[in-house]
Amino acid sequence: MKNNITLFITIIKRDWLEMIRYSFNMVSGIVTLYLLFLFIFLGYRAVGAQTANFGNNLDSIVVGFMLWNFSTFACSSLTWNLFEEARIGTLEQLYMTSLGFDKLCMFRIVGDFFLNFIFIVPVLVLMMATTGRWLHIDILSLTPLFIFTLASAYGIGFICGGLGLVFKQIQSFFQIVQFVLLGFIAAPVNKIPVLKILPLSLGTNLIKEVMVNKLSITELPIIDLILLALNGIFYFGIGFIVFKICEAIAKKRGLLGHY
Repeated sequence: MKNNITLFITIIKRDWLEMIRYSFNMVSGIVTLYLLFLFIFLGYRAVGAQTANFGNNLDSIVVGFMLWNFSTFACSSLTWNLFEEARIGTLEQLYMTSLGFDKLCMFRIVGDFFLNFIFIVPVLVLMMATTGRWLHIDILSLTPLFIFTLASAYGIGFICGGLGLVFKQIQSFFQIVQFVLLGFIAAPVNKIPVLKILPLSLGTNLIKEVMVNKLSITELPIIDLILLALNGIFYFGIGFIVFKICEAIAKKRGLLGHY
């Protein structure tokens, strides 16, 4: 247990120091995301400013853009970490750790989940200040919704990471995945309930209910909450299974130590 705690703290400390040491990269990323949102906001205001639901639609755009960034970071974190470890030649060493590579990946995912908040929250504040639409932030309600919503994104990240172990160069594929994630987030689950089974779709809708309509988690349909939990666990599990299959293929072909 002590070794597990030490490993987790070490991973958090490593990622935090890397973020601080290369703060220019972090600031540049925040500015880039804000500018991207600014173009979307100005475009939407020019087209839809006269519509009756302009305010509510704008709130949904802010929430959707935030979740798209969260899910993109969640999906990419493991993949790019594997690429970097393979590039510098330390991936095989990580597989030799006594605590197991799987546990290391899980701890890194948990660490990334919390560190991503440090990256996204300033962007969210800037978006709300720009639009003048201040969303409802209920930490107790949002935390479990974010966990199970992003679990499916991490599942997709495991799939991308596994493919990266085997095929190495999957940047073009990941660009497609980013647009697919956007489609999941924008899925109209209220009009087409069957879309709730897609990753991110139901969670996005429930998070909007909290942040836009100011509902608490106790006011959300219990069936939707159960489905969200099952959805997150299912896609995370599928992603991990695919990752292990790809990992076995990479080991068999002797690809772990090559970029």
